[in-house]
Amino acid sequence: MTGAYAEGAAGPRKTEASGPLLAATGLRVTFPGRRGGPEVRAVDGVELAIGTGEIVALVGESGCGKSTLARALLGLLTPSAGSVAFAGEPLAYRARALRAYRRRVQLVLQDPSGSLNPRHTVYDAVAEGLRVHGVPGGRDERTAVARALARAGLRPPERFFGRYPHELSGGQRQRVVIAGALVLEPELIVADEPVASLDASVRGEILALLLRLRDELGLAALVVTHDLGLAWNIADRVAVMYLGRIVETGTVEEVLSAPRHPYTRALLSVLPGGGAEPVVLTGEPPDPARVPDGCRFHVRCPVLASGEAERAGVADACRTRDPAVLPAHGRDAACHWAAAAGREPDGRDGG
Repeated sequence: MTGAYAEGAAGPRKTEASGPLLAATGLRVTFPGRRGGPEVRAVDGVELAIGTGEIVALVGESGCGKSTLARALLGLLTPSAGSVAFAGEPLAYRARALRAYRRRVQLVLQDPSGSLNPRHTVYDAVAEGLRVHGVPGGRDERTAVARALARAGLRPPERFFGRYPHELSGGQRQRVVIAGALVLEPELIVADEPVASLDASVRGEILALLLRLRDELGLAALVVTHDLGLAWNIADRVAVMYLGRIVETGTVEEVLSAPRHPYTRALLSVLPGGGAEPVVLTGEPPDPARVPDGCRFHVRCPVLASGEAERAGVADACRTRDPAVLPAHGRDAACHWAAAAGREPDGRDGG
């Protein structure tokens, strides 16, 4: 059955549909402006695809639209334009269809303390989804809960059944949240800053768990994060988001070893041990209700400010022409300067 985990499965599973497991096409999410002002373009034209058993990191500054995009992909928001498809089937925004979809796609939130009801035991927290959707595979509830907790690394699972969130460490609470997602045997999880609230010593354990779930169960994941270091450690592909749009995409090695977009370079420059001179971006990201003309990054772009874009003959284009929306696959950057400079996918200047 599509969506069920096979015993002893290894490596990515195949879906019945060809193509990506989850795909967004021309996705836009807008909100009404304040006091009759211009609408807020929170997600402003996004193409994104996630394959079976693939981990994609969606990275960018706070307020760039990452969480709004994730909510739209989960069906928690209805897009203003564009579409979301799962296993080749367009997502329908009817209650019954969304209920079936959310069994196959689960959310893992950032703060386990806020995600767990302090009055519910671990058993009840994990069993909550089963009581809404039913127990998959014809198993009984207790067996399904124990199975999910064990997969999340809480063993023996029965030891945790009667505990409350305040009796657990931060890492254990996050594992309970992950178990609550796994109990329905989804095909994809959306993890929104899954380790941001954890101590550094625990983060590696949770990232290793996500990788193990991918390898053993073929579980796909969209990991929403502002941390490029996390993306390097866990992702197969990276999508860099700025002001509602993906501005660079490719494999993790391509994007993080040889970034093409000035925004990606700036984000990477401040990583500890990166070796590059830190790039300090001027000002705050523009208001998504007033997206600048031209390249939406040009008002903060160090390449334009330094005169490099002028020397490459693209300064006017940067200020007046919006780069095209990037395709869901492949290696690309929404940057006039990178295109004009003939920057190859390995980061070298072309001839």
